[in-house]
Amino acid sequence: MGRIAIVGGGISGLSAAWYLAKAGRPSILFDRMARRGGVITTQTVEGCVIEGGPDSFLAAKPWAAELIGELGLSGELIASNDRQRVTYIWKGGRMVPLPDGLMMMVPTRIWPMVTTSLLGWPAKIRMGLEYFRTAAKPQCDRSVSDFVNDHYGPEAVDYLAEPLLAGVYGGDPWQLSVNSVLTRFVELESQYGSLTRGVLAERRKAKNNRAAPLFQTLKGGLGVLVEVLERKLEGRCDFRQAEVEAVARSANGWLLRAGGESVAVDQLVLACPAHETALLLTGADAELSRLLASIPYSSSMTVALGYRKEEIKHRLNGFGFLVPKKDRKRMVACTWVGRKFSHRVPDQLVLLRCFLGGADDEQILGEADETVLQLLRDELTEMMGITAPPLFHTIHRWARSMAQYTVGHQRRLELIEARRKLLPGLHLAGNAYSGIGIPDCIRTGKAAAEAVAGFSAPVT
Repeated sequence: MGRIAIVGGGISGLSAAWYLAKAGRPSILFDRMARRGGVITTQTVEGCVIEGGPDSFLAAKPWAAELIGELGLSGELIASNDRQRVTYIWKGGRMVPLPDGLMMMVPTRIWPMVTTSLLGWPAKIRMGLEYFRTAAKPQCDRSVSDFVNDHYGPEAVDYLAEPLLAGVYGGDPWQLSVNSVLTRFVELESQYGSLTRGVLAERRKAKNNRAAPLFQTLKGGLGVLVEVLERKLEGRCDFRQAEVEAVARSANGWLLRAGGESVAVDQLVLACPAHETALLLTGADAELSRLLASIPYSSSMTVALGYRKEEIKHRLNGFGFLVPKKDRKRMVACTWVGRKFSHRVPDQLVLLRCFLGGADDEQILGEADETVLQLLRDELTEMMGITAPPLFHTIHRWARSMAQYTVGHQRRLELIEARRKLLPGLHLAGNAYSGIGIPDCIRTGKAAAEAVAGFSAPVT
């Protein structure tokens, strides 16, 4: 059947190994780290379940829940407490709730938009008039900023699009591609003209569907997913802790140099970041390497702070808050973990998960732990009135971990796929291509496995 190698032990690579195993195809998985899972890592401190990377996944995308079900973990799935789903924006020195009925930056209810203090009257009037916008011919790819500004004006960019995308992508709406990041909204624009009218029409079509939770996760943390995958793959995947230094075409497939030895394989799945994939493919296809290297990445940092409940006077009446660039010092966002998910924090404690970095603050990763903790304490004192030192903390740094789908990304993917097809037996997976979340990473790993096993073409 031929040997198969996977480079990268994150969720994309592990998913590829799982679906290959299900197809009866053993594989060799290389990762330079002793711990697999990539940015998925969970630890428990003082009874708090702390995620070092992502804490959940979008329930609307099915691939994560499907994999969890295949692994026998469906009983461990929990949903976000959507009845408490209020997110705040830090603006002008106070917390302002996002208006009820908002879908990303698209308003779907009148009164919450009329009464909100988040936006001024010129922005509110423009958002109301957007409802009457008519459909037009599809446009070329634009930045998210240009797209949102065209529909709702600059204030919607500054206080809706920018903080939301900084929190999700660690990205800059003036650089991110609307076609790649907000694909469904572009489709609604083409069909309806008005995003508001389009969203409302879509909701009417789905009115009989039972409301699904926004986010899902595992009760014991997403690290459980990695642990179970590794256990189920024993005997069906050869895990090797070794850095793959180079790959090259051979007469019958691919030759990898890893850990001081050469490994010949027939099929190769590269499930590592695009910039690492680019380095590996330099000798095999210089143009493909260049295209992959052109996908930018941002870095991020998560800091979890645990407190005794009596030390926190804030009501914590929501999921947390976002800090727009216009009002930002260093913190990008903060999640109130116990409010977002049950079973994560003991009753006597409060856990805050703070986010730093992103496209505008790469240098934060080089700051000492003490510096990071002090700046967060200063900002939390201003924003939430917290003066007590944390009972405990954890810090995770993720350098060049979040792919940025900048303007022109879809065209770049077409060129990448055209070059990949010229290299038989090569498959790509990961967050660099068509989705940065856990479900999309699983989808690309599954698609690569299916392509190897001959089921279908890869989806990138």
